[in-house]
Amino acid sequence: MIPFNKPFTTGNELIYIADAVALGKLSGNGKYTKLAQDFFEESIGIKKALLTTSCTDALEMCALLLDIQPGDEVIMPSFTFVSTANAFILRGAKIVFVDSRSDHPGMDESGIESLITQKTKAIVVVHYGGIACDMEKILSMASQHELAVVEDAAHSIGSTYSFSNGKRKHLGTIGHLCTYSFHETKNISSGEGGLLGINDERFSNRAEIIWEKGTNRTSFFRGEVDKYGWVDIGSSFLPSEVTAAFLWAQLEQLDKIQKKRIQIWERYWENLFGKVEEYGIKLPFIPGFATKNGNMFYLVAKSTAQRDYLLAELNAAGVLAVFHYQSLHQSAYFQMKHDGRVLPNADHYSDLLFRLPLYFDLDLDQVDDICEILIDRVKEFSKT
Repeated sequence: MIPFNKPFTTGNELIYIADAVALGKLSGNGKYTKLAQDFFEESIGIKKALLTTSCTDALEMCALLLDIQPGDEVIMPSFTFVSTANAFILRGAKIVFVDSRSDHPGMDESGIESLITQKTKAIVVVHYGGIACDMEKILSMASQHELAVVEDAAHSIGSTYSFSNGKRKHLGTIGHLCTYSFHETKNISSGEGGLLGINDERFSNRAEIIWEKGTNRTSFFRGEVDKYGWVDIGSSFLPSEVTAAFLWAQLEQLDKIQKKRIQIWERYWENLFGKVEEYGIKLPFIPGFATKNGNMFYLVAKSTAQRDYLLAELNAAGVLAVFHYQSLHQSAYFQMKHDGRVLPNADHYSDLLFRLPLYFDLDLDQVDDICEILIDRVKEFSKT
């Protein structure tokens, strides 16, 4: 059986965890937390980075930092994971969903402006599969309407966006705030884990307070205050040093991990391009302003019958392929709260998109085998 995902370890995780134990500082914000945060600030370009226990927690911190209140409106794509919406729902926001692009599962940038009202507080951008949304267009709209931009970059470590002037920036360094995920299915993993990135200095001090349960404890440890206390709302958002140590072992090998994952992605493309399109299957689309990071390799089937057939056949052949998100505007929780707009592209990807195995230890020979099985089954389905 070829699994859909298999977590990768570099070999240094347990060494660094043992070191954290030996240092006697396990509760977080120690040596390995600093190493990981410095990496994102110095190598990725985030102005201030704070490790969190999950990307979900980082998103919840964004909602707190933006002071989301009941009735505030937040625009985001429907085709995303529930955490993107939950973080703002918890603060009482009204979620306004935008459709996906017709050529890519990411949000349709051209559909955002018509959704902006006087109650709109923020635009939450989701870079699906590590492929950038058109940030220049989104930033222009946000600036015109004085809105905050949050980048949900859960999939996006290592991916970049190119501005029209030729300047290139890492995803997560462009919006006012950003979040990353280190869940075991992501390129870089600590099992569970995430990161909040602050690119607008207005949020830096308060972010530390919210991160530390609403206290100014971080300022105290820097010697900026003579004692610390409860000064704001917050929660226990920072992870333990055990988690941070595991993450640091992964970050040290980021270039190696990215290179292999992109190699696998490109092998899929080489094997499938020109072989499945005539049967109605679409390969991933990458806009000219975006780069790929090997986060996932997805295909879009011609029909639900074709997708269900291919998933069943791949699984029967020992290849665990899976579908992805279900449109949030159609969910059991939200469908009665949705404003009734039809979002055909989001539903299209919910019904037709499926993903192939992609993880560091996947051999290129296995990729070849998966593609051979897939192409054969696509042809078989066309005969039915």
